[in-house]
Amino acid sequence: MFEGAPIQKRKLSEDVRQRLLEVIAEGEVQPGDALPSERELMESLGVGRPAIREAMQALQRSGLIEIRHGERARVVTPTMGRMIDQISESMKQMLVHSPANLDHLKEARLAFELEMARLAAKRHSPGDLERLRRTVDEQEAAQGDIGRFKEFDGKFHREIAAISGNPIWPALSEALFRWLSDFYVNLVSVPGKEALTVSEHRAIIEAIASGDPATAADAMAHHLTRASELYRSPEPGKS
Repeated sequence: MFEGAPIQKRKLSEDVRQRLLEVIAEGEVQPGDALPSERELMESLGVGRPAIREAMQALQRSGLIEIRHGERARVVTPTMGRMIDQISESMKQMLVHSPANLDHLKEARLAFELEMARLAAKRHSPGDLERLRRTVDEQEAAQGDIGRFKEFDGKFHREIAAISGNPIWPALSEALFRWLSDFYVNLVSVPGKEALTVSEHRAIIEAIASGDPATAADAMAHHLTRASELYRSPEPGKS
């Protein structure tokens, strides 16, 4: 009945992490409050400095505390953006070592962006459309500067997600774009590619303005399916 691997004793740092989580969850310390010093925690919990530091680092990776050199750790307010920052490096490593995961992420982004376009078509205001047009105007003016051009590309998609009125969606949009951006090849800097991206963005805006969710989703699908080919293409000068 009880066959299998023996139960493993938990590390001290895990016990410390759990105790600190309980303190934070119960509201004994609020966002912005400093935690006790390492020495105070060592004395109150009866453990050594390595266990305290390992637990603190785990909480920082989770986006629950902030550690600055020479200062006591402070509790922070968990946000989508903070959580994304914490996992971005892990996501990058996962994508580097697994092409299959990159394909899965592209598929997830496509499904996400199509839904954002549908919601935008149903919920947009005249002001939303004006913001999108200004962003594309700025992107068009940034042609030739690949860094700024990609910056406005990400901004365009975040603004579409923001039209939903749900603050989680633009944060997810930023995360998906950031995780994939390292795998964009610079073909958008080839003459014609930047202009094509701008043209497709303008078509997406007009599709959203039509108020028809299916038309908006189709315009987004056309854009992302074409852009997705960039991930499969070799960088200029590489085989």
